[in-house]
Amino acid sequence: MPFKKGETPKGAKPFKKGVSGNPKGKPKMPDIKDALIKILADEKEGRTALDAILAALRAKAVKGDVKAAQELLDRAFGKSKQIIEQELEVKGAGIIKWGDKEINV
Repeated sequence: MPFKKGETPKGAKPFKKGVSGNPKGKPKMPDIKDALIKILADEKEGRTALDAILAALRAKAVKGDVKAAQELLDRAFGKSKQIIEQELEVKGAGIIKWGDKEINV
């Protein structure tokens, strides 16, 4: 039997007013930051996982791994600034030349 708007199909059990069909809702996901802190703070032989990871990264950087060195330096001092130069030329009232384009403002 096809569904007809406004009719309740035979045998259907609609939700009662004010009662959710999914009372517990979507399960909560654990906080990734807390999980990472817990895992990286885990100690073995008096050394945290974070210390071991950083020491391994440092060893790779010292051997000449540019990516490892870049990651360490970026984390310690921030990424280096990139300078972008742009020339703008103002032509008359309300016209800006930008590269090979002219923009009316």
